[in-house]
Amino acid sequence: MSRKHRDSLLIGIHSVDSALSRVPGQLRSITIAQECRNPRVMELGDKARAAGIDVVTEARGVIDRRCDDQRHQDVIADFEAANVGTEKDLGRLLDAVDGAPLVLVLDGVQDPHNFGACLRTAEAAGVDLVILPKDRSASLTPVARRSASGAAEVLPILFVTNLARVLRELKERGIWLAGTADSSAQDIYQADLAGPLGLVVGSEGKGLRRLTAELCDFRLRIPMQGTVNSLNVSVATAVCLYEINRQRSAC
Repeated sequence: MSRKHRDSLLIGIHSVDSALSRVPGQLRSITIAQECRNPRVMELGDKARAAGIDVVTEARGVIDRRCDDQRHQDVIADFEAANVGTEKDLGRLLDAVDGAPLVLVLDGVQDPHNFGACLRTAEAAGVDLVILPKDRSASLTPVARRSASGAAEVLPILFVTNLARVLRELKERGIWLAGTADSSAQDIYQADLAGPLGLVVGSEGKGLRRLTAELCDFRLRIPMQGTVNSLNVSVATAVCLYEINRQRSAC
């Protein structure tokens, strides 16, 4: 696992509760504000102690500084991510998939809120693996984790140094690559998306990079009925993933 992404900070009740409920072994400690009187936070502390996790208290101002003044609801946690890796983990993760793999590739999504929202939808839609470039992409910041609402702690995520090489390996494994592009003549409801698939989504504003687009087997667009000609990247990702789900469930 990449050292850069191994140690992380979880901020707020929902993020800490989700990790405590789903992956308690990856929590190293929980910190609660000394001034806290919130019963939900106190319950989290009790639950953590019962699981053998260290619970410490600090002044609220200290926690504010650790969180860069983000809204933390008087609770944070130090988290050691076991679900984040690099391209060397790709084969192992794909081999573990039961059935046709569904991979989400984020080619340069940089806004942490969008990144977190994409992860949240991906986990809900049954995505097996999320891949994104190590450079020119959002990282797993506390903002991204909070937007992901727990998905960032359980969904396998790979930060890769050479996205083109990884895309070629996906194709070699029989996974078709579907890129999103507003200019595509084919919309998502016309394409066959039921088999092994990698959904490739571009960055905010610029979309897919040239080489990434060239490596896609086909490209898709979401049909727009109103005057707005595009969707937010996280919304577009959600629309595509749930159309893939619809087609798979119909098989």
